[in-house]
Amino acid sequence: MSSGVLFGIVTMLTWGLWITFANYASESIDPVTAAAISYGTAMILTIGYGIASGASSTITPRGGAFAVVAGVFAAMGLVATYIGLSIGSTATVTTIGALYFVVAAVIGMTVLGDPFSIPKAAGVVLAIIAIALITY
Repeated sequence: MSSGVLFGIVTMLTWGLWITFANYASESIDPVTAAAISYGTAMILTIGYGIASGASSTITPRGGAFAVVAGVFAAMGLVATYIGLSIGSTATVTTIGALYFVVAAVIGMTVLGDPFSIPKAAGVVLAIIAIALITY
């Protein structure tokens, strides 16, 4: 098994567990408070891991700016997820949210110069159909 596949499996499992516990948290306390606690904990653990692993702390202006913008969108998505979990179906909120890759794929093909192909376009269309089927 390649490292990429292994990390993909770990990613899938950990995000699946995260959303499960996020759902319970959003049902028990204010969803914005739950989101803040969740990402506060994640920040502390990520900084600790960075120190323990010897990750470089060098920040370039470009990389730092992109990381800040990514953080803004992560915060918006996180709060939206927790609020969605507190008012909607876990299956619907998590499935639609998990299809964020459709947005990334479209941006990649239309803005970033990733190669366009019929199978990629079909994948995006099928993902949109999946959203419709789960939502209605």
